[in-house]
Amino acid sequence: MPLAYSAAAFGQLAAACAEGSDAPAFDFIQPNSLDQVTVAAGYRTRPLISWGDPITGDAPPFDVHAQSPAAQAKQFGYNSDFLALLPLPDDRSAVSDRALLWNNHEFLNPELMFPNYDPEAPTREQVDIGLLAQGASIVEIRLANGRWLPVRNSRFNRRITGQTLMNIRGPAAGDPRLRTAEDPTGTVARGTFYNCGGGVTPWGTVLTDEEDVHTCFGNRPAGGANDAVHHRYGIRTDASDYRWEQYHDRFDVTKSPNDVFTTGYVVEVDPYDPDSTPTKHTALGRLRHEASTVVLAADRRVVVYCGDDGRFEYVYRYVSTNPYDSSSRTANQTLLDDGVLSVARYGDDGSGEWIPLVAGHGPLADWSGADVAINTRGAADLVGATPMDRPEDIDVNPINSRIYAAFTNNIDRTEEQVDAANPRAPNDHGHVIEMTPGGGDHASPTFTWEILFLGGDPRNPSHAAFYAGIDSEDVTPLANPDNLLFDQQGTLYVCTDGQPVTLGSNDGLFAVPVSGPDRGRARQLLSVPVGAELASGCFSPDGRWFFGSAQHPGEGSTFESPSSTYPDGPGNPPRPGVFTVSKVDGGLIGA
Repeated sequence: MPLAYSAAAFGQLAAACAEGSDAPAFDFIQPNSLDQVTVAAGYRTRPLISWGDPITGDAPPFDVHAQSPAAQAKQFGYNSDFLALLPLPDDRSAVSDRALLWNNHEFLNPELMFPNYDPEAPTREQVDIGLLAQGASIVEIRLANGRWLPVRNSRFNRRITGQTLMNIRGPAAGDPRLRTAEDPTGTVARGTFYNCGGGVTPWGTVLTDEEDVHTCFGNRPAGGANDAVHHRYGIRTDASDYRWEQYHDRFDVTKSPNDVFTTGYVVEVDPYDPDSTPTKHTALGRLRHEASTVVLAADRRVVVYCGDDGRFEYVYRYVSTNPYDSSSRTANQTLLDDGVLSVARYGDDGSGEWIPLVAGHGPLADWSGADVAINTRGAADLVGATPMDRPEDIDVNPINSRIYAAFTNNIDRTEEQVDAANPRAPNDHGHVIEMTPGGGDHASPTFTWEILFLGGDPRNPSHAAFYAGIDSEDVTPLANPDNLLFDQQGTLYVCTDGQPVTLGSNDGLFAVPVSGPDRGRARQLLSVPVGAELASGCFSPDGRWFFGSAQHPGEGSTFESPSSTYPDGPGNPPRPGVFTVSKVDGGLIGA
């Protein structure tokens, strides 16, 4: 079952699937609390690559009791998140048994990574390992005897880490607030952190999103010149989560006040050039970025949808000034430097509009372009955007071109704060909104919207769950939608994050048709191990493989007494990583 990268083959498959049933066909699994990846009958799953696995020829084998920064720099990173499959340069129009796997590495669970970990006084070695365990991994994979395996010596294999040097471009580049002791020009940053969601551009680069970077910095000076902005972004006046500032001044806001402003962006990486320098794109705003989904407008301008993963935060859209040029990859790499960033307002009547965040206009009359790029949240506050229940992933349906946005939860919303787009207080279980761009054009200033589902158990009246009108007996309850993806059939698949708390069962992957008589009928295809979330997933272009990220298995426990031993079994620490799912008969996932 090789990967089918042919654009023509993909289009034919999508058309054929669109003519068929909207409902996926599989024996859905029941909620469970097993310490494994559990899949529906007729499917198989295998680990592909996990934290610590060597990805270069000179990398040592993983030994949890003999870790080092030098080893981690050559090993697969921690806490797998956004996944993407990319064709090899010489296989872009062929059916292939090779691919490049991109995987984000979001945050750390040092209490599960290191024996005898002291969260208030980590060692220098533990801190430096952590810096190198975040970021992303690029790994070539090959299909051999019906199983995908990493290619350890591939020239494409690469780690992007908290130490990797990056260019800064866009309206904030060179601004005095981005000038640091290491780079007084304000155009270079060191490292990328908390890499959560992401996207792939039409020109073949990967976008990786910096999310909860505020947890990496500590010792914010209260009352300082930038105190209001730091407070709006959650920068702490006390110690950071990981205590990196104990050994690296750039994470101490008192000692190094500007390094914090070099984080919180969308980062672009060329996966085909291991020597390339990643770029932080300030034109896409400074947020707790959760998504950077790329589509083309009717006039072929580039559109990027972004979510800001915080309670009462906003949904954003970027539209480039210039159009995509399929004949010039080089020209396209400037498209994310110049454009208009907008924020969504959801009307109670199902209408919606994109409000431009343009410096020098309206409520932003006294703002510069750098101000908007650095304090994007503050700009969105001023123009009257709709505060949402933790905007996370946003994806576009390849069949109907509608936009689907996941809102994971908001336990802080009160009855007085309820609106049509956020109808529950508190919102423990999250929801998904379906948005239709005006005139079918992703650059339109308007859209219409409706709620596809409100998560929770429809059999429990206190949840106030809703699944597009489907009878409660025909739904597998899901909660806390986090990441979204589509198969070629146009069926929405929802990755969840939080069900152990809200529903008492492991997180997993749910198929939710968005059209036809089964619209809203959620069915669970798989679940992940104890303590884990299904942080991301992607389908192979031929629809026969699913790749999933099992993030933070064992979370809530300790190295000495872990609640999970996935994937290696008893006597081993839990290791986050990527797994594959396929049908035993080799058929299409969900068919």
